[in-house]
Amino acid sequence: MSKITRRKFLGLTALTLPAALGANARFIEPTSLRVTKFNLSGGVGDCRFVHFTDFHHKGDVSYAADVVRTINELAPEFVCFTGDLVEEARFAPEALGFIQQIRAPVYGSPGNHDYWSHVSFPEFERAFAATGGAWLVDRSVVLPEHDLELVGMAVQGINALTSPNASRRLLLMHYPGMASQLHGQRFDLILAGHSHGGQVRLPFLGALIVPHGVGPYDLGYYDTPGGPLYVNAGIGTYRIPVRLNCRPEITVVTI
Repeated sequence: MSKITRRKFLGLTALTLPAALGANARFIEPTSLRVTKFNLSGGVGDCRFVHFTDFHHKGDVSYAADVVRTINELAPEFVCFTGDLVEEARFAPEALGFIQQIRAPVYGSPGNHDYWSHVSFPEFERAFAATGGAWLVDRSVVLPEHDLELVGMAVQGINALTSPNASRRLLLMHYPGMASQLHGQRFDLILAGHSHGGQVRLPFLGALIVPHGVGPYDLGYYDTPGGPLYVNAGIGTYRIPVRLNCRPEITVVTI
């Protein structure tokens, strides 16, 4: 048996590494859920909830069930969703069925694909209401037990925002770039998605490509003119079904 030389070893590694990374990006990482924790309270907060976004459900019921199971096991007080449940209307009934399996009130605001899919928003309203939550399209709801107002921003944007109705306000919106365009309004926390974290992120470079509307806020925590912003990497994928160094994310938030 001939001994492999260092040159041959490096050559084989150069050939196999791209294949391994490609397989991981296509078949493993897109459904390899991670749970991140974000504590804005500076200590022990009095409100603990889950944020997820960009489901982009396309019929993978096993993965969707894993998402729901993970959220339920975290036992949040409520759940926030910031848009893009589906890309095609034919997947909406199934996706909304998964929303209703979440054992906590789910509050959601729409993303661009929720409009582009032409799903009837009353269907969203019924499904989110069935959890004890609400579908917030340019409107808000107050959670008295947390002295917290949840504001869902959609197409009207800044024009729909009113004076505060609670001592704490949390803004749900799809496009993170809007955090710099709130015309002087500030929130205790802003949650957004849309970027998918870029789906493919390289060391030292970050996201290779992000969609329009992300601005400088592609993933994680930022201080913005509108207040503290957390951009979630999302659950699903768009256009290219790959993720690399950017696993799908469920965030546990404490305020």
